[in-house]
Amino acid sequence: MKRAVAMVVLLAGCAVGPDWQQPKVDTPPAWRIEYAQAADLANARWWQAFGDPVLDNLVEDALRQNRDLVQAAARVEQFLGALRTTRSQFYPQFSYSGNASRQRTSEERSFSVYEAALGAAWQIDLFGRVRRQAEATQAQVYASEQGRRGVVLSVVASVATAYLALRALDRQLEIARATEKNYLGSLQIFEARHKGGTVSELERSQVESQYRQAAAAVPAFERQVAQQENLLSVLLGRNAGAIPRGRPIEQLADPAIPPGLPASLLERRPDVLQAEQNLRAANATIGVAKSLYFPTLSLTGLLGVSSGSLGDFSRSNSGTGSLVGSLVGPIFTFGAIEGQVASAEAARIEALAFYQQVVLNAFRDTNDALVGVQKLREEYDALAKRALALRSYARLSRAKYQGGATGYIEVLYAENELFAAELNAISTLAQRHAELVNLYKALGGGWVDAVDPLAPPPKEKQ
Repeated sequence: MKRAVAMVVLLAGCAVGPDWQQPKVDTPPAWRIEYAQAADLANARWWQAFGDPVLDNLVEDALRQNRDLVQAAARVEQFLGALRTTRSQFYPQFSYSGNASRQRTSEERSFSVYEAALGAAWQIDLFGRVRRQAEATQAQVYASEQGRRGVVLSVVASVATAYLALRALDRQLEIARATEKNYLGSLQIFEARHKGGTVSELERSQVESQYRQAAAAVPAFERQVAQQENLLSVLLGRNAGAIPRGRPIEQLADPAIPPGLPASLLERRPDVLQAEQNLRAANATIGVAKSLYFPTLSLTGLLGVSSGSLGDFSRSNSGTGSLVGSLVGPIFTFGAIEGQVASAEAARIEALAFYQQVVLNAFRDTNDALVGVQKLREEYDALAKRALALRSYARLSRAKYQGGATGYIEVLYAENELFAAELNAISTLAQRHAELVNLYKALGGGWVDAVDPLAPPPKEKQ
């Protein structure tokens, strides 16, 4: 008997299937563009570095109310429930039953029978099937938690990007309205001169065309502003409506470039960690499938009592009891188990390839953002200087026209170029800020843990 018990304990310590090993990744030694690493800025609340309290409040509102975060927390709860179900198989399952029946004999005599019983069943985990199931489910819990953290990261980045785009549209709308007003004044002057016969219809038409171009830009930007406010409202988990404004986009500060080596990226990005845990779950599922080749040992016990009278039920001496052990294993399954093993192994290959692809994309995202931040900064500096030069050009050309030294066509060209250049410079400034947001998003960062309490949490955390 002791040898049998020892054998059961020994077998229960085994778990078929491959054990988990961290996949090897070819990590680049450095980023394509390096920056000084004075502090771990990737772990800070980087959006606060823009210096706009309104943006800070919008981010906090989104973390509390965004519907995607509610869904992500619910997904974690689903896997936590599945984990509790799986772990329960480690322990005996207790149950109760009751039965009341009325029976008739061949002599047309009838009698009642009342029965009650307590039962227990336990499937001993000889070859690690339950342990592999628990390992897979635990990995899915971790994966779903990283997925939730990824949604936190995405929501913050989306709110910041959308707000920056809104402030850029606000500034472009201001430019369009000011230009429209300026062109309208010119048109009124030229119409008066045309009536007086001092300017031709050609010149009046040129000025009107200039004015109509600016007038058309105003409703276009008003439409985009309203749509951007609607987008932000959804991110904030509320119905479409007005969004408060803070500092103008040209007064926003530039957050510093966050540090981080390629190797540390794999420890911070939620999507990389999520893909790793999904791979671990797939690896454990192979063991679950292979355990089907081996027998299962189950113990079932029953203890009950029966009586012919409900009033005497508690005093009945008619007791029943049983203890059954069963050993069940496959002989011929005609490929059923082999198919499950092959499917599990193929799923692991797929999960490994997906993990490797996520890692490659993470490196690419970061390198793209680093290059984008630097080049967009250079591009904006050049465009801002061009707009300044065009402002001087437009002023001088108008002075020449008023002095009779040139035709109005030169003024028209200069002012149209200035209008387009000012709009383009603001658009590039917004892209530069957005690229900084992309960089912080690409690097992941410990700041997710700092703001995590603001987001809807799973009801139960492991």
